[in-house]
Amino acid sequence: MKNQLLSLIVMLASIATLQSQKKAKDVLKKLDNQSESYSAIAQEIWNLAEMGYQEEKSSALLQQTLDDAGFSIKKGVAAIPTAFIAEYGNGTPVIAILGEYDALPGLSQEAVAEKKSAGKVAGHACGHHLFGTASAAAAIAVKNWLSANKTSGTIRFYGTPAEEGGGAKVYMSRAGLFDDVDVALHWHPSSQNAASAAAALANISAKFRFYGVSSHAAGAPERGRSSLDGVEAMNTMVNMMREHIPQETRIHYVITDGGKAPNVVPDFAEVYYYARHNRRDVVKSVFDRIVKAAEGAALGTGTTMDYEIVNGVHELLPNLVLQKIVHENLSEVGGVTYTTEEKIFADKIAISLGQKQANLDVAKNVQPYKEVARAYGSTDVGDVSFVVPTVGFGTATWVPGTSAHSWQAVAAGGTTIGKKGMMVAAKTLTLTAIDLFENDELIAKAKAEFIERRGIDFKYVPLLGDRPPALNYRQ
Repeated sequence: MKNQLLSLIVMLASIATLQSQKKAKDVLKKLDNQSESYSAIAQEIWNLAEMGYQEEKSSALLQQTLDDAGFSIKKGVAAIPTAFIAEYGNGTPVIAILGEYDALPGLSQEAVAEKKSAGKVAGHACGHHLFGTASAAAAIAVKNWLSANKTSGTIRFYGTPAEEGGGAKVYMSRAGLFDDVDVALHWHPSSQNAASAAAALANISAKFRFYGVSSHAAGAPERGRSSLDGVEAMNTMVNMMREHIPQETRIHYVITDGGKAPNVVPDFAEVYYYARHNRRDVVKSVFDRIVKAAEGAALGTGTTMDYEIVNGVHELLPNLVLQKIVHENLSEVGGVTYTTEEKIFADKIAISLGQKQANLDVAKNVQPYKEVARAYGSTDVGDVSFVVPTVGFGTATWVPGTSAHSWQAVAAGGTTIGKKGMMVAAKTLTLTAIDLFENDELIAKAKAEFIERRGIDFKYVPLLGDRPPALNYRQ
């Protein structure tokens, strides 16, 4: 009798597994059938190439896509006109999928394998046109699965603008928009397929503005006080400071306004700074020293100075419970296979990167799972990860070896190569969300790890303080 009962349990478990696999295959097949439609949406956003907080048409297109699919839409959330939430379902669990859609300034590029400007002010050099579209596709696929299987729960798409320095997710986190979410999912375009434990640096950015006295640079230089001198003195002191800060720190700056003519002593100048580290407390300390350098520069050059914190993001909090599930799903979906035409394009891109030819195995395969990660960039997903258990991954939307924020990334993102990687992401997000809806225990384990890593007494405090969204930071 005991053996019969055991056999029955095994048989029922096998049936349940087969049914689950069939459901997953059905969902993925439907996504494949809709790939051309989603590719067209991504291409339109690529063509629009709207920068942070200016993504009016891109945001509207994704809102309309989700509205047409039966989602309810909340527009202009967190006092950000281009941010929105699309929701379907009711009750718990609440699974969020993040979607970005902002472009980067100064990276206009045609979808060709040579550097050739498209004549625009911006370009999708970080692939956010693919990011937002894949996330929307996954949300719709999960919605259809919930409906078909009469499963309770809520799927939400978060339209999150201005990731490139504008920090919309920080304001959305501060506004409590993630407080009732059980798990947040995200992904990012990449040159490879990987779902290992990721990391990101905490970051504070600010614009330092110096005010001087204008005069004729040759006829009356003694009457002038150069605001540009203030900027250059600040930069010199910060560059000397680099020797005396933790070696993992990253500091970058650009002079956004240095005057208008050499023969006029400039009465206004501005420099835009980023400070990064893998711990937010270190970032705050380094930033305070940058401010002191600015104050000293103003004092020494007879100018005055003020500054505006533009953005501040937390480091990324990992969740290995979720990460392993995402890796399994990405491995099940697999990478992308290039056509002959795509391979010709990829080889040309590879040559521009100093390679002999593209290593297409990197795009075809999924990288082994790892739990040790170094951080180089920053993302406002970090703030979300300190509010709710969060997990992400990357897919090969660019030719292997391509760096983000490059013309090569823009070019590939405007071709079928980018769209193929986008659909890999949509499928992986979909399978992961379904796993979460079907397994309450998985969510419970993820939450337990989240609390342990974050600390039971943790209180979320955004690094950018209580300032309103920096809606004009790209102007």
